[in-house]
Amino acid sequence: MKLIVGLGNPDKEYQNTRHNFGWLVVDALAEKKQLKWTKHQTGHSLTTDFNLGREKIILAKPLTYMNNSGQAVSSLQQFFKISKTELVVVYDDIDLPFGKIRISTNRSAGGHNGLESIINHLKSKDFKRIRLGIGPQTGAAEDFVLKKFNSSEKRKLSEIIDTSHLILETILEKGFDWAANKYN
Repeated sequence: MKLIVGLGNPDKEYQNTRHNFGWLVVDALAEKKQLKWTKHQTGHSLTTDFNLGREKIILAKPLTYMNNSGQAVSSLQQFFKISKTELVVVYDDIDLPFGKIRISTNRSAGGHNGLESIINHLKSKDFKRIRLGIGPQTGAAEDFVLKKFNSSEKRKLSEIIDTSHLILETILEKGFDWAANKYN
């Protein structure tokens, strides 16, 4: 079993903002697979799932705000009894240029409050990440991440989301190291 979490903020006003890039990726994957989201019994997330061969893949979108993402991720990880190494977090990264995607594991939060919350709640950095570039930053970081994608970025979103799905599929089918060698 694997848990794939897309980070974002739950309110409608944050839809299609840079900080909700993780949500956009898992939403698009759920739509592609014709899955329906339901509120998980832990109360902190929307979840859906599918099978890949014999393995169950759980997609999740925390309903906590970004800065409290760890609460939702930790409760799901404990509920499903999933190893931290079977967790993949998809999120925006202000330090990467827009369109760049990097996969990594066992790194610091790099100033990302949602990731910091997850690391603190799990008491571990040992989980996989798909980092979606949203840089370069203009203005204050807090304002920049909460702005909607500009028109030039919007034109590239579907291609970036499709690439993210390929990366996820590669991680699920061939393993993290294989995906890292191919996509980084």
